[in-house]
Amino acid sequence: MSAEQQDSSFAALQGILEARHSCRAFLPDQVPDETIARIVAAAQSVPSWCNAQPWQLTITRGAATEAFRTRMLKAATTEAGNWDVPAPARYQGDYKDRRRDCGWQLYEAVGVVKGDRAGSAAQMLRNFRFFDAPHVAVVSTPKDLGAYGVLDCGAFVTGFMLAATALGIGSIAQAAIASYSDQVRGHFGIPEERDIICGISFGYADTSDPVNSFRTARAMVDEVVDWR
Repeated sequence: MSAEQQDSSFAALQGILEARHSCRAFLPDQVPDETIARIVAAAQSVPSWCNAQPWQLTITRGAATEAFRTRMLKAATTEAGNWDVPAPARYQGDYKDRRRDCGWQLYEAVGVVKGDRAGSAAQMLRNFRFFDAPHVAVVSTPKDLGAYGVLDCGAFVTGFMLAATALGIGSIAQAAIASYSDQVRGHFGIPEERDIICGISFGYADTSDPVNSFRTARAMVDEVVDWR
């Protein structure tokens, strides 16, 4: 590959990376099955340990999405949560700052002011409505593969969202779905030997909704690299 081709390829990849964002408002239009299949096929190219490809997807459409939405709202409002993979114990330092900044950007975009507990609670519940997305992909991995199965699934989730972005499809990875792992597993009949990792809600972005207007910042290279 020539230097010119390398620059072109890098620019294309960088453009997709920068265009991707967490979409929190979707149009109701269904994504064609053929387009979803293209996204999954492209994401299949990500690396995994020993090429195990541990991810398994359950993808909803139409009535199946609505049934899952109803189930998750019921879980979030009336049932105890549970995680297959433990949630973060705490956020400290830069990680806490970045999490807080993201939260306040979100609240500012949707008009939730500091101290508005009802508003923040309502926004939290939108996670379990999948932000009105027409599709959800539930990602699971074999328990036996432990942390490295989870790591491989993370690579797949990134590949999925980048491929979706390249095809004009909005998406958001949702750990909130995994906070009710037993309910998710029971709803879909996912085997007990698989951990629920997350969901990916996806569809066509509603660009008129202000919740899709903000973008989070990224740390500079020297903030995340220890040069030796």
